[in-house]
Amino acid sequence: MSGTKTALKAAKAALDEQDYGVAITQATKVLVTDPQNYHANVFLGLALGKQGKYDKAAEAYSEATHVKPNEALAWQGLIDLYDKQGGNQVDGYRVAAVELARVYMEADDRIRCQAIVDKFVIFAKEHGTRTQYKQALELLLPTSTLYDYLEGRIPNPAHTYSKIAAIIEADEKERVNKEIGERRTRLGAKIGQVKAEVNRDVLAGSALEQTYQSIIDWSTEDDVRRTYEEKLLQRAYDVLLVLPAQEKAQKRKQVWQLARGIVILKHPFELAWEIVVEWHDGEELAEWDAGILREFIEFFPQNGLAKVIQGYITNDINSTAGGVNQGSAETKLSNEDNNHNTLSAEDRLLLMTDGVDESTQSSLAHRLLSEYYLSLEEYEGAVETARKAYRLAIIQAQACGLKTEKNIDAINITLATSLIHYHSPRNHSEAKSLFDGILERKPFLTPALIGIGLILEDQEDFAGAIDFLTRAITRDPSRIAVRVEAAWCNALNGDFSLGLGELETCLLEIDGTDPRTLEMRAQTLYRIGICIWELDSSKRARKDRKGAYSRFLSAIQANMNYAPAYTSLGIYYSDYAKDRARARKCFQKAFELSPSEVESAQRLAQAFADQRDWDLVEIVAQRVVDSGKVRPSPGSRRKAFSWPYAALGVVQLNRQDYAKSIVSFQSALRISPAHYHSWVGLGESYHNSGRYIAATKAFQQSQTLESNLDERVVGDTWFAKYMLANVKRELGDHGEAIMDFQEVLRRRPNEFGVSIALLQTLNEASWRSIELGFFGRAVGYAREAITLANTIARHRVDAFNLWKGVGDACSIFSWVRARIEEFPVEQVRVLLKTNLDTQEYDLFADIDGVGQETVKPLSIGETEESVKISQCLDAAMLAQKRAIYASANDVHTQAVAWYNLGWTEHRAHVCYASQSDQGTRKRSSRFLKAALRCFKRAIELEAGNAEFWNALGIVTSQLNPKVAQHCFVRSLHLNDKSAGVWTNLGTLYLVHHDYQVANDAFTRAQSTDPDYAQAWLGQGLLALLVGDNKEAQYLFTHAFEIADSSSLLVKRQYGLSVIDHVLSSPSTPTGTFSLIQPLFALQQLQSQMPNDLPYTHLSALLLERIGNHCAATEALATVCAKVEAEYEVSESPVSLGRFAKAKADLARVHLAAQDYSVAAENAEMALHLSSDEENSSLDASARQKCRLSAHLTAGLAYYYTKEIDQAIEMFRSALEESDDAADIVCLLVQVLWAKGGEEEKVVAREQLLDCVEKQPGHIGVTLLLGVVALLDNDIDTLEALKSDLQAHRTSDNVDNEHQRRIDELLVAIATLVHSGETCESEEMAQSTTSVMLAPAQPQGWSRLAAVTADQYPPEMALKMALRSVPPGGSLQAKDLAKAFAGTARVADAQGAIVIAPWAKDGWEKLARAIV
Repeated sequence: MSGTKTALKAAKAALDEQDYGVAITQATKVLVTDPQNYHANVFLGLALGKQGKYDKAAEAYSEATHVKPNEALAWQGLIDLYDKQGGNQVDGYRVAAVELARVYMEADDRIRCQAIVDKFVIFAKEHGTRTQYKQALELLLPTSTLYDYLEGRIPNPAHTYSKIAAIIEADEKERVNKEIGERRTRLGAKIGQVKAEVNRDVLAGSALEQTYQSIIDWSTEDDVRRTYEEKLLQRAYDVLLVLPAQEKAQKRKQVWQLARGIVILKHPFELAWEIVVEWHDGEELAEWDAGILREFIEFFPQNGLAKVIQGYITNDINSTAGGVNQGSAETKLSNEDNNHNTLSAEDRLLLMTDGVDESTQSSLAHRLLSEYYLSLEEYEGAVETARKAYRLAIIQAQACGLKTEKNIDAINITLATSLIHYHSPRNHSEAKSLFDGILERKPFLTPALIGIGLILEDQEDFAGAIDFLTRAITRDPSRIAVRVEAAWCNALNGDFSLGLGELETCLLEIDGTDPRTLEMRAQTLYRIGICIWELDSSKRARKDRKGAYSRFLSAIQANMNYAPAYTSLGIYYSDYAKDRARARKCFQKAFELSPSEVESAQRLAQAFADQRDWDLVEIVAQRVVDSGKVRPSPGSRRKAFSWPYAALGVVQLNRQDYAKSIVSFQSALRISPAHYHSWVGLGESYHNSGRYIAATKAFQQSQTLESNLDERVVGDTWFAKYMLANVKRELGDHGEAIMDFQEVLRRRPNEFGVSIALLQTLNEASWRSIELGFFGRAVGYAREAITLANTIARHRVDAFNLWKGVGDACSIFSWVRARIEEFPVEQVRVLLKTNLDTQEYDLFADIDGVGQETVKPLSIGETEESVKISQCLDAAMLAQKRAIYASANDVHTQAVAWYNLGWTEHRAHVCYASQSDQGTRKRSSRFLKAALRCFKRAIELEAGNAEFWNALGIVTSQLNPKVAQHCFVRSLHLNDKSAGVWTNLGTLYLVHHDYQVANDAFTRAQSTDPDYAQAWLGQGLLALLVGDNKEAQYLFTHAFEIADSSSLLVKRQYGLSVIDHVLSSPSTPTGTFSLIQPLFALQQLQSQMPNDLPYTHLSALLLERIGNHCAATEALATVCAKVEAEYEVSESPVSLGRFAKAKADLARVHLAAQDYSVAAENAEMALHLSSDEENSSLDASARQKCRLSAHLTAGLAYYYTKEIDQAIEMFRSALEESDDAADIVCLLVQVLWAKGGEEEKVVAREQLLDCVEKQPGHIGVTLLLGVVALLDNDIDTLEALKSDLQAHRTSDNVDNEHQRRIDELLVAIATLVHSGETCESEEMAQSTTSVMLAPAQPQGWSRLAAVTADQYPPEMALKMALRSVPPGGSLQAKDLAKAFAGTARVADAQGAIVIAPWAKDGWEKLARAIV
C-alpha cells in the first residue's frame, strides 16, 4: 500500500514538473497492482493527453469514470481532452458533459452545471454537425433530465425549439434535394413522381410537426404562436398531399382542425381560410357560413377565390332556370353589403373571371363562375368552366382524401344543365347520363328532374318530359318556367287545348318587368300562338290576323330577338298572306337570331339556290350543321334533317371540291338513306373525282329509288341515267354507255349535252375497238357517230365538240382501210354543207389544198381505195377546220382545235407518204407543213401544254431535228412523266445514230410507263441495229404483247422478227402454236393496210407453215395480181422480181394443197420470170432460192402427176441450182426409185453413195441408204449402217421425226436379220432403247406397247402424247389419236375418233371393242 501511495506522489510530482513520461511510468506501475485505482487512471490520462495521445488518454479517463462515476475529476479530464480535439469527438463530449452536469446537479452546484451545459452547446454549434447541434440543444428542452434543475437559468424552451425547427428544416431541404437528384437519373423516372416519393419518404417520418407544436405550446408571444401555427398547418397540409390514400383520413382531420382553429381565431392565414372554404361539401352556397365567407373576402380581397365569391354573392339574377337557387348565405351577405354594392354586371363578370384566372386550382371558384355563366345563359363558358371545376374537384378529393359528393353533384347539375342548351342536341346524351347518375342517389333533386324533362322535350319524348317536369313542379310549384315547359309539352304531345289553357294561366303570372321574364313572356306568347295555329288548321283560321298571327306579333313585341316567332310569321306571310318579301325578311331575321331555326334556314337556302347564289346557300347550310340541330342524339325521337348536308354537297360540287362534296352527300344519306338527289349528287361527285366504281354503285342505288318518287321528281331522273352512262364511258364499257345515252335521248331527244356525250362515246368506242382489233365494230361506231352528227347539226352547228367528233369519226376510216368502202361519203358531204360559211374551210387551203372547193368533189360514186382514203381524210380536215371557228370564243378550246387539226393533217401526211405514187408523196409534204403551222398556232395560244410541244417535235423531226429536239425537251420540262415524249426523243436520237442517248431515253420511257409498247419497240430497233437479233426479237415480242392493235409498226416488226427467227434457225422446230400470234398480227395489219403487199406476203408464208393452204393461196394470189398489175404499169425489174418470188411461193402452196397441175404451172412461170439473171432485180442468193424452190415444187408436182421424167429433169436442175445439196439428192433418189426401172435404181444407188462420200453425216441420206439396203436385202450394208444409225440415235441434233424413222429402220433391220424368238427379243430391245433414249416422247412407248402385252406402255404412251401436243410440243392430232387408240379402252377409242376422225386407228379399236 505504501508503494502505491509513493508511486502516486511521484506521478503527481512529475505532472507538476511537466515530466509526463515519469508520470506515465509511475501511474502505470500503480495500475499494474491496482487496476481500479481512480487517481492512477486520472494521472495516466492527464499525462497521455499532455503528450497528445488522446485515444489512450480517453481510455484512461473512461476507466476512471467506471471506477467512480460520481467523481467530477475524470469527467472534467475527458471534457478537456475532447475540447482539444475540436469536432472529432462531439458525441463523446456530449456524453461527458451530460454526466458531469449530472455530477454537479447531484452536488447542487447550479453554476458549474449550467456552465458545463452552456459550454457544450457552444462547442457543438462551433464544431459539430447540424444533428449534433440539435442533440446539444435538446439538453435545454423539458425532455432533458437537467431541465428541471436548471429551469430559469437556461433559455425558454420555445426559443430552443425554434432553433431545433430551423435545423430540421435545413436538414430536410438538403435531404430532399439530394434524393431527387439521385432518383431522377433512374431509368423510367418521372420528375413529378420522384418528387412525390421523396417528399413522402422525408416528410412522413419527420419530427418537425411535433417541434412546431412544442413551440406553440411553450411560446408566450402570440405572434410567435401564430407564425408557427401557420407553419404547422402548411406542414400538415404538405404531408397530407403526399400520403397514400389509405393514410389520408387521420391527417385530413388534423389539417381541418388546424385550419378551423386559425379561422376561429380570425387569423388571416390564407391557406387555412381556403381549406375551410374549399373543403366544405355543399350543394348550394347557402350551406356555407356567411360570416366566414364575409371575413374571407375582407381578409383577402386580392385572393382569386375571394373575388369569385364576392362577385357571386352580389349577383342579383335569380338562377332558378339553371337549377341553382341563391340561398341564405348570398342573401345575408348581399343585404349586409347592399349599401356598398356598386358592381355592375360587367364589373362583376370581370371580377369573377380575374379571380378564376388567379385561382387556377380552385374547384369552388370554377364552380361558382360556371353557375354565374349559366345564369347569364353563356352556355359555352358554363360548360368549359364546369368541366374544369369537375376535374379540379376530383383532383382535390384524391389529393386530400375528401368526400365531395355534394360539390360534384352541384358541378354536374350545372354542367348538365348547360349541356342541354349548348350545341343542342349534340350534348344531350352526356347531359342525360349526368342527370341519371345524380337521380340514382337523389331521386327527388329538382334541378335533375327539370334537366331530364327538358332533354326529353327536345328529343320529342313528350310523355316522358311531362312526367319529369310534373314531378319537379310538385316539389317546387313556384317555378313558372318549369310550368310553362310542362304546358308546352302537353301541347306538343297532341293536347293543344290543355296546353293552351295552361300556357294562358302561366302568362298571367309572368309580369315581364325584367329581361328574364320578358323573354319567358315572349316564349309563352309564341307557344300560345302555335297552339291556336294547330287547333284550327283551316286556311281561313290561319289567315285570321286576330288569331295565331297576333300572338306571334305580341311575342316579337315582348322580345325582339325571339327567333321562333319570326319563323312562324315567315310561314304565315309565305303560305297564307302571299307576301314573299316579308316572308323572306322574317326568315332571314329568324336565322340571324338563331341557326337552330331549321325551317327558316331551309326556305332561305331554297330561295338562294333558285337564284344560284351558292355562297349564301353554303353559309346557311353550314350554320345549320354547326348548330347541332341536324343530327338528333341517340335515342331521340326528333326528326333529323339531311337537306343541309345535301345543300353543302351541291355547293361543293359546283365549286369542284369533290372530296368535300362526297363527305357532305354521305352525311346526308346517313340521315336519309332514301334521298334520291343525294344519291345522284354522290354519284356525280364520285364520277368527277375519278372514283368510277363507287359512282356506278351510287347511280344504281338512285335508280332503285325512282319508283318511289313523286311526279315532280320523276321528270328529272334522266340525269342519273345520263351520269351513269358517263361513268360507264369512263370505265371503258362503251356499249352499255351508248345504250344508256340512247335511252336518255329517247326521253329527251333535244338534249344537246347528251347528244354530244353520245357522239364522243361513239368515237371513243370506235377508237377502243381499233385498239382491241375489232375493226368492223370500229367502222360501225364511226358510221353511227356520223349519222348522229347529222341529227345534231339540224339543231345546232356552232358546237366545237360536234365538229371535233365528225373529224374523229372520219379519221377512223383511215385506220381501217380494208373497210374504206363503208365510208358514208354522202352523209359527210351533206353534214359539211350544213350552214356552210366558205371562209371556215379555206383555213390553210393554200398549204394543204383542202378548202371549200374540196367539199364539192365528195360524192358516193368513187370506189377506188386511194380516192376513198382521200375523201375521208379531206372530210376529217374540213370538220376540224370548222371546229376552230366554232371555238373562237374560248382560247383554250381553240388551242385544242388547232392541235386536233394538226394531228389530222399529220395523219394525212402519213397516209399519203406510204403510197408509191410520186405525186401523192409530194402532196403529203404539204400536209406536213400544214400540221407544223397548226401546232405552232396551238402553242401560241397555250404555251404551257406539254402535248402541243410533243406534237410540234414529231412534225419537225423530218424538217429540222434541232427544233424537234428542243420541242421534246420543252415538253419534258413541262411534264417529265410522259413515256410517249421520252420515246419520241429516243426515236429522234435513233434516227440520227446517237444510240447510247437513244437507249437512255427509251429506258427512261420504260421506267415511266412499263406498258408503253413503243419504248420497247425502240429498244428492239436499237438491238437490231447493233446486231443482237435475239434480243431484238424478245423486245419486239414484248412490245407486241403489251401494245394495242392500232400500232402498225409494232406488228410489222414483230412479224418480221418471227420470220427472221424461223429462217435463221431452220433446225429449231417451230410449232403451229408459236406462229399463231405473229400470224394474227400480220392479218390485223392486212386489215388496216390491205395494200401493204410485203406483209401480206409474209402472212401467206406463215399460213403456209401452219397448214392453212387455202388462206395462203388466196393471199398469194392477191399479191401476185397486184404485183403483176404494178409491173404492167411500171415494168420495173423490182416488181418483176417480187412477182417471181410470189409465183414460186404460190406454186409451193398449191403443191401442199395437192393442186399439182396448177403448182407445176406456177413453178414454171416463176422459173421463166427469173430466168434472166442479168436483168433480174433479185440478188444472187435470193434468185437461187427462188429458182430452187420452183424447181423442187415443179419436180414434186410432176412426180405426183406421174410425169416422172419431167420430175427427174426438175430435180436434176435443182441439183445444179443447189450444188448437189443432200436433201435434193434424197428427193431425186426417191423419184428415181419410184420410177421402178433397174437403170433408175442403179442411178439412185450411185447418187446416194456419192452423197455419202461428200456428206457422210447427213441423217436423211443415211436413212434413205438404209431403206434401199433393206429393200435390196443387203445384209452387209445394213450391218455397216447400223453403227451409224446408233450414233445418230444418241445425237442431240436429231429431231423427233428423224428419231422415229431411225427407230423404225432399226426395228426393220432386226426383223430382217434375225428370226423367231431372237427377232422378237431384238424388237423388244430396240423399243426399250427408244424409250430409254427419249422417255418423254410417245413414239417409243407406242412401239413398246405394240411388241408387248403389258398394260403400262400404252398408258405411258398416252400420257406422253398428251404432254407433247401444242403448246408443249408439236405432236399432230393423228399421232395423239393413235396413242388414245393404243390403250384398247372404249372411251379412249371414242376420244381418238373425236380427235382425228379421218384416222383409222380409233375406228378399228372401237370396232374391236364393240365386237
